[in-house]
Parts: sequence; structure tokens; C-alpha cells
Amino acid sequence: MGKQMSLIGIALLILVIIIFLAVAMFVVKNVVHLIINAIIGLVTLFIVNFFHLMQYAGKPDIGYDVITILICAIAGLPGAILVIVLALLGITV
Repeated sequence: MGKQMSLIGIALLILVIIIFLAVAMFVVKNVVHLIINAIIGLVTLFIVNFFHLMQYAGKPDIGYDVITILICAIAGLPGAILVIVLALLGITV
């Protein structure tokens, strides 16, 4: 009876480790995706300002402040597009 219990305990431990590794892989994959999206958003904002693309619409460049950088870093490319559209509409963030 003791040998069966230890085998069940080992099998349960292996199952818990497999579940933990699966959850860890899921979290790491999502974190990497969020980091890549944030970098793309910040680079988009930098490119728009570097090439003065807002001046083609008659608007000044988008200023780098804490709120603008946070929006682009958290929301990524959609955040950068939101900041650009708001700047085109004359709404400063």
C-alpha cells in the first residue's frame, strides 16, 4: 500500500509540474507579445515625429510626455494610432 501511495504522489507531482509549465509558457508568450506591441507603438510615435509627418496635416509634432509615452507603451500600436488621431483632431493628451 505504501508503494502505491508514493507512485500516486510522484504521478501527481509530475502532473502539477506539467500544468505549472504550461501556465508559465502561456504567460511568457503573452508578455513577449505585449512587449513587442509596446515597442512597435513607441517606434511608430518616434517615426511620426522624426519624419515630421504631422506637418503634412498642418499640425505640430506630437510631444513626448509621460501620458503619451504611457499610452503608446501600454496600448502599443493602437495607442500610437489613438494619440496620432487625437493630435490630428487638435486634442492634446
